[in-house]
Amino acid sequence: MSKHVFVTGGVVSSLGKGLTCGAIGLLLEGRGLRVSLQKFDPYINVDPGTMSPFQHGEVYVTEDGAETDLDLGHYERFTNARICRDSNYTTGRIYNNVVSKERQGAYLGQTVQVIPHITNEIKEAIRRIEGPDIDVAITEIGGTVGDIESTPFLEAIRQYCHEVGRDNAITIHLTLLPYLKASQELKTKPSQHSVQVLRQIGIFPDILVCRTEKKMTDEIKAKLALFCNVDRDKVIEEKDVDFSIYEVPLVFAEQKLDEVIIRRLGLTAGPLSIDGWKAVLEVLQRPDDTVEIGVVGKYLELQDAYKSVWEALTHGGIANRARVRLRKVNGEDIERDGAERLLAGIHGLLVPGGFGVRGVEGKVEAIRFARERRIPFFGLCLGMQAAVIEFARNVAGLAGAHSTEFDPKTPHPVIAMMESQRGVSQMGGTMRLGSYPCCLTSPSRALEAYGQATVLERHRHRFEFNNAYRSAFQRLGMRFTGVWPIGNLVEVIELADHPWFVAVQYHPEFKSKPTSAHPLFKGFIAAALQHKRHTEPTPPPASGCTT
Repeated sequence: MSKHVFVTGGVVSSLGKGLTCGAIGLLLEGRGLRVSLQKFDPYINVDPGTMSPFQHGEVYVTEDGAETDLDLGHYERFTNARICRDSNYTTGRIYNNVVSKERQGAYLGQTVQVIPHITNEIKEAIRRIEGPDIDVAITEIGGTVGDIESTPFLEAIRQYCHEVGRDNAITIHLTLLPYLKASQELKTKPSQHSVQVLRQIGIFPDILVCRTEKKMTDEIKAKLALFCNVDRDKVIEEKDVDFSIYEVPLVFAEQKLDEVIIRRLGLTAGPLSIDGWKAVLEVLQRPDDTVEIGVVGKYLELQDAYKSVWEALTHGGIANRARVRLRKVNGEDIERDGAERLLAGIHGLLVPGGFGVRGVEGKVEAIRFARERRIPFFGLCLGMQAAVIEFARNVAGLAGAHSTEFDPKTPHPVIAMMESQRGVSQMGGTMRLGSYPCCLTSPSRALEAYGQATVLERHRHRFEFNNAYRSAFQRLGMRFTGVWPIGNLVEVIELADHPWFVAVQYHPEFKSKPTSAHPLFKGFIAAALQHKRHTEPTPPPASGCTT
């Protein structure tokens, strides 16, 4: 049977449970084990698809079309685990399943209650990520221990651990050690209280992972081991990393966390092999060059709103042995102050996805700036649609051209709602979601980057390029180099007379990894580096000095 690792969090939220799970998964895979990962979210929304990015961060889309928590992006970037619809459950989805079963008569004659019906449904969800091809299933419990909404999930994993036995399931508690500057000391009491709450529930953590901004002393580790009833070698320090989140697996490896987990679960594994990951860190710490990318968006106040985009840009830099500096610019600021003032000197421009009209005109102006100055441009989803709008207005001369999402009465609807979306009334989970094939044409930057004629990419949108304008735009230099063959939907556009101008209707950022950058992000950063070398003067060689 599959072994299970359950990860809980205490003291405060946003401690990095998703990163911790991803790092553990990477180490176990590095020992030759097969892992699966899953997250339970305690909110009542069925999924995060209808939630504001300012509240929840990005919505991560899986291959099978599930709108999920952004932590699943960490799982895919750190591991080779198959991430799918069963990798993310919310309170809303669990209760929705139970209520549906009750209406269908599944519990006929019973009073439906939290225990056993809700907890049984949670345990059934856990079983969906185990199997004969999985050695270790890792499940993250969202939220903070002590929160009311997390209680059914904690009770369910208590029951699950009891049912499968201590040799087959362990719990890891991620906690915070606050540092008080006045006394210059780390405090353990909040972690002690957090573990105490878990123990009252009936969960006794096997491993304690401690987030801290200062190095833990042996005395503190001994104190936590004693008061939290955890073995001394199972108190793991997760100190804030100096450079990149991709350092976290090496921090754990130095403390032999993988060995602790393998020994505790009675697993047989090979020696740790993560040379590829170490090579990534070597490039991040000692790059050969630096490139500056302007990103014009609308959710820039929250780092996690474009989490996968930031990571994919970093991966593109790694593939080119370059460090990527970001110039984050709000679309509304460009509308007020102009693109020249805010984007001068960038080596590449990226416009990511989004919803709503706010800042769209700024994105259109930024794309015109990149097109006219021959700066490498990369558009994602709405970024592609904004590029079409810019081309329609400023190259094709179609005054008032727009998307019907923003202006239903536009005289030139160059972006319009997909036919399959016209009858949709429900908002949640109803967009064009998940992986679809895209056929690439030759010659094209896209085909050059991918190296294959058919690719699979993930989508999340309702609007598309209006094919009524396709022939006219082609005559003016826009190339449609990627198409969904079944619905004749435009997936990739390029400009024939531009050094590197590529925009896609899908979200390639979801398929990028530190060890394997997405081909388009790799190509974009390469083009930005080329632009930098052509536009910036080469510094004179340092004057020689002989003694």
